[in-house]
Amino acid sequence: MTEQTSGRRVVTNMSISLDGRYAKPDPEDMGWVMPYAVTDVSRDHLTRLWEPATTALLGRVNAEGFLGFWPSVIDMEGADPRDVGFARWLVDAEKVVLSSTLEEAPWERTTVVDKPTVEAVDELKATDGGDILVLSSASVIKALLAADQVDRLALAVFPIFLGSGPRLFNDALPAGQWELVNETAGEHGTLSLVYDRLR
Repeated sequence: MTEQTSGRRVVTNMSISLDGRYAKPDPEDMGWVMPYAVTDVSRDHLTRLWEPATTALLGRVNAEGFLGFWPSVIDMEGADPRDVGFARWLVDAEKVVLSSTLEEAPWERTTVVDKPTVEAVDELKATDGGDILVLSSASVIKALLAADQVDRLALAVFPIFLGSGPRLFNDALPAGQWELVNETAGEHGTLSLVYDRLR
């Protein structure tokens, strides 16, 4: 079992369908997420996660998606204040992007790291700061779950069966117990679940 080297928590966040999938077979088709992502439950869920975090950890694909969209929300007319708050946090926070193809970061306050996820996270946990928040990067989250490096597992569960597509939880994950520390249900049946790893 991986031991924490500091007080920094690794917090992962992912939206999943009721049948445990985080994407359709075409991962660019995110239309299924939109009715639920704009609910109060989803917005409050994300706010609770980013407020104690000082580092955003992303894979390259998610970094391009998140950082290509969210900064524009800051000045968007009529944007929800929670969305604006997250957008400002994302712009200002330390960002670490795991990539073997990017040579330099096209975003401010961003470091590109070309090394295994577990090694990169061990190095981050050895530094000072708040939570390390992994934002919907499935490959990063799967690697951290397999290495038992997730301290807080946050899930936004949407009441839809996708029927096919990749699942978040692989077979043969390390056995372990989790404690439910927050649960909220709301509009359209959106469910926010936050679990802490008991060590």
